[in-house]
Amino acid sequence: MKKMIIFISLILTIGFLMQKSEEVLIPKEAIRFRVIANSNSKEDQHTKVLVRNEIQKQIVEDVKEVKQLSDARYQLQSKVGKYEEIVADTLFTNQITSLYQVDYGLHYFPEKIYKGVKYQEGYYESLVVTLGDGLGDNWWCVLFPPLCLLEAEETEETTEVEYRFFIKEIIDKYLK
Repeated sequence: MKKMIIFISLILTIGFLMQKSEEVLIPKEAIRFRVIANSNSKEDQHTKVLVRNEIQKQIVEDVKEVKQLSDARYQLQSKVGKYEEIVADTLFTNQITSLYQVDYGLHYFPEKIYKGVKYQEGYYESLVVTLGDGLGDNWWCVLFPPLCLLEAEETEETTEVEYRFFIKEIIDKYLK
């Protein structure tokens, strides 16, 4: 009986620890990419996704061979005009009238918890596209090292892989 209590306590402790969000520090040598929607309306959020998808295609081409932070920085800074054209073309093609701004530099990112991972707030080197008033939810990822670009190259037919912890599944099954 004593062993059973210790075993259950151990399992509960492991389960509790797994529920806490882990904090991830994005390296200082990272460059982020962010698209901020005009508002949280369905239309504005859809516009954000359209713009993100089109710019991301170009960014993949621009930095796919880049190995150094300085080279990534140069590529992105020198292409801001091209990214502005892509935003303008995307909005025009989809008959959307909206102001926008494309900027490369240091920008504030609020703290975010995503899939149990905590990302610290702070000012980060980034390429930011702001649509309209920029008051809506945003999408962001890490451009360099190219973490989000790897996702962009995958086809949409792939399914997201979900990793599970066996002991946590047992606890959830029998304690809920």
